[in-house]
Amino acid sequence: MRPAVRLSIECQMRRITRYLWVAGGTLAVALGIVGIFLPLLPTTPFLLLAAFLYARGSERFYAWLLGNRWFGGYLRRYREHRAMTRRHKAFTLALLWIGIGASAGFLVPQGWARLLLAVVAVGVTAHILRLGTD
Repeated sequence: MRPAVRLSIECQMRRITRYLWVAGGTLAVALGIVGIFLPLLPTTPFLLLAAFLYARGSERFYAWLLGNRWFGGYLRRYREHRAMTRRHKAFTLALLWIGIGASAGFLVPQGWARLLLAVVAVGVTAHILRLGTD
């Protein structure tokens, strides 16, 4: 294969790889946003994953995410200090327990599934309470 053709294929592969990083980051942001409203879908890990993927795929998307009005400060605090604001902790825990409580009370009739929801809620609560407070 000629060097020019090989170089062209390598450039195309890099471009495709960058598109895949960005697509994965966008999917992770979408799942993180859905996780705000669904108690069993975690928001923070998806947003951290999005930051990781965007950092490899697009400086512009990465800068957008870290500068985002809703997620930017939250992500920076979590990544740099493993911390949340007191207000975010309270809001997160309230939504967690309301969502899981409503799910267990109205949507899940099996006792084992209710117990599983309670275990998840306790585990997430313990993780959040162990984070530092800014």
